[in-house]
Amino acid sequence: MSTVTPDTASSGGRGSRVAGAIAARAGRTLLSFVASTAVIVGLWYAFIEVFDLNALVAKDPGAVWKYLFTEPDAAQNRSVILDGLWHTLGDAAVGYVAGTLAALGVAVAFVLNRAVEQSLMPVAMMLRSVPLVAMTPLLTLVFGRGLLAVSVIAGIVVFFPSLVNLVFGLRSGPAAAADLVVAYGGGPFTVLRKVALPSSLPALFVSARISVPGAIIGALLAEWLATGKGLGYFMQRAQQTFDYGGVWASVVVITAASVAVYALVGLAEAVVLARYGPDPARRG
Repeated sequence: MSTVTPDTASSGGRGSRVAGAIAARAGRTLLSFVASTAVIVGLWYAFIEVFDLNALVAKDPGAVWKYLFTEPDAAQNRSVILDGLWHTLGDAAVGYVAGTLAALGVAVAFVLNRAVEQSLMPVAMMLRSVPLVAMTPLLTLVFGRGLLAVSVIAGIVVFFPSLVNLVFGLRSGPAAAADLVVAYGGGPFTVLRKVALPSSLPALFVSARISVPGAIIGALLAEWLATGKGLGYFMQRAQQTFDYGGVWASVVVITAASVAVYALVGLAEAVVLARYGPDPARRG
């Protein structure tokens, strides 16, 4: 006869909670995606019709479908756009990781030392007010036209919203838990590791939902203005050669990819917070 131990029951309950969180998040994401797609397609057709836009420039969803799937050159069109997409997503991933790690490091410094925050936060906000389009040529001169420049540009887009959210998250830990760690002889770094970092997980995923699409936009901007690679450069070249079908198809593909990545972040959030969040019973 099998025996159910408390550890086994706890593990089973945690597994059910995680599975439930994933199912709930996946259902909400799918429903939201279908509804949003229907609304966007309807508005797209309506916008072209109401403003009577030239069909040579303004492509409707049917024209984009033909460009990608039914034209004689559709296979080549898809290949070029998908090659650019993977390059752009790779650039965005590097920029996101770099920007998030930099934001986490600065947020930790702010939490541990208020004087550092009071000194550097105004500088960060001042830099945030400078348009990235204006900064890109200067960043290109400093960092070149390779992956480093793309990482810096995409990382800047990620850094500021992540910094604000992470500082808030690191300070949202329960004061009683921090006092307990101090009472047992723990120092500031122990409080940070045991209390602040676990409590900041929801804020980390909030910043990820904001920053992941931002990193993709930053990568596109860097490719458009600096590197001459990826989907951003393809869109620029397509516009210059009057390949408006390629421009619209690229916008649709990169938008779909952004939505897919956003959904993956949501699923990861559901899993992580269900297992390790500060109040997993309410997550999902």
